[in-house]
Amino acid sequence: MKGHIINLPNLLSLSRVLLIPFFIYFFDKGDIWIANSILVVAVLTDWFDGQTARWTKEVSDMGKILDPLADKLCLAAVAVYFLTIGELPVWFVAFVVARDLLIFLGAAYVKHQHKLITTSLWPGKWAVGFVSVMFFSMVWPHPFFDRHPVQEIFMYLSVFMLLISFIQYAIRFYRIHQGRETGLEI
Repeated sequence: MKGHIINLPNLLSLSRVLLIPFFIYFFDKGDIWIANSILVVAVLTDWFDGQTARWTKEVSDMGKILDPLADKLCLAAVAVYFLTIGELPVWFVAFVVARDLLIFLGAAYVKHQHKLITTSLWPGKWAVGFVSVMFFSMVWPHPFFDRHPVQEIFMYLSVFMLLISFIQYAIRFYRIHQGRETGLEI
């Protein structure tokens, strides 16, 4: 595996996963401002881990795995939590979890069979951004979010981008398996 395993970018990715139980705890307890602050920090670590890796020239194979894995774990954990409290529909959470699991298994197959680590695709990054906005609209105590269907709009935008990125990942994995692609972003 290329690069250092323990470095600042990877620690930022790991911290994102470690923040989620605290977000859930404080949100469930009703400490909305603390929960929102934790959510903001978690989202910022998603941006800073990649930027820090490039700035410090610490781009590593571990980071290429850990960053998207952290995104998937955080998204799934928060989505399942909101499902359990009745804030998200089952179909949405099932779609998100199934999609992420299939992409993870596809990436693991490509890594095992072809010794390649695939990079993230931009539609997936946009999807994570839309999901983040949806989560913010669900937890931010502002009357605007009660009067307007922001959550629903971003939920459907998320589904669209998650589906587009899933199709792109499936095509990429197929092309790699056929020997027509190297795993780099298309």
